[in-house]
Amino acid sequence: MWDDLKNWQARRHAELAGPESWLGIRGLFWLEPGMNSVGSAAGSVVLLPGGPAHLGDLLWHDGRVIWQPVDGETRELQTDIAGQPTVVDFQNWSFFPVDRENRIAVRLRDRDWAQSQPFNGLDYFDFDPAWQIEADWQVLSPPIKMEVPNVSGELKVVEVSHQAVFEVAGQTVTLLPMSVSDKEVFFVFRDRTSGKETYGAGRFLKAVPTVNRKIRLNFNCAYNPPCAFTSFATCPLPPPENWLPFAVPAGEKKWVKPA
Repeated sequence: MWDDLKNWQARRHAELAGPESWLGIRGLFWLEPGMNSVGSAAGSVVLLPGGPAHLGDLLWHDGRVIWQPVDGETRELQTDIAGQPTVVDFQNWSFFPVDRENRIAVRLRDRDWAQSQPFNGLDYFDFDPAWQIEADWQVLSPPIKMEVPNVSGELKVVEVSHQAVFEVAGQTVTLLPMSVSDKEVFFVFRDRTSGKETYGAGRFLKAVPTVNRKIRLNFNCAYNPPCAFTSFATCPLPPPENWLPFAVPAGEKKWVKPA
C-alpha cells in the first residue's frame, strides 16, 4: 500500500509540475452571448498578456462556442462539459472554454509558467493505515437534494442517492458524494485540520466504485482542490453535511506558494 501511495504522490507532482498545471492558469474570462473579442487590446473580453491587439473572436450562440481567428479557419470549440475541452494555442499561451451551469468562461494558460517559478512540491501527512476506512454504502430513499456552493459564490443542486457511513473514535459520521460514476465516487469534505495544516476550503477525495455495499475511503489520498493553486478555478466547496467534526491528519497538507 505504501508503494501505491508513493506512486499516487508522484503522479500528483507530475500533474502539478507539468505545462498543463493549474499553476499555469493566468485568467478566467466569462463570455457574454454573442461576439467576444480575444486579444491584447484594452477592453478585450479575453485579455491576452501580449500578442496582437485582436487575435480573433469567440461567438457564443445557441449553446455553441465558435472560434473566429483573424488569421485562420473558423471552428467550433468543445467545452469541458463532456470531457476534455478544445484548446487554442498561441505562442506559449493556450485558452479553452469551460461550462459552468450553462455559463461559459474561457481559461487562459501559460504553458511556460514553470520557467519563472518551478513547482516546489507538496507536503503530506505520514501514511497512516487507520485512515484507510471501509465505510457502509447506504441507499438514500428517496434521494435528497444537496446545495453545493463553489468559490465563486454560486450554488449547484446535486441529487444524492447514497451516503458513506463510518465510525471514527466512537463517532458515527456520513459523507455525501458529489458525483458517482462507473469509474469513481467523488467527495468534497473539510475537517478540523482545514485552514490550519490543510487547505481552508477543504479537500477532495476519490474512491473506487463500491463492492458489496462497502466503499473504501483512503484519506491518505485526500488532495487539494485546484483553487488551492489558482484563483481562476471554480471549485465546489464542501457542503455542511460533509464537515467532519474531527481532524483528519492524512493526505495532502496546505500548499504554500513560494515567496
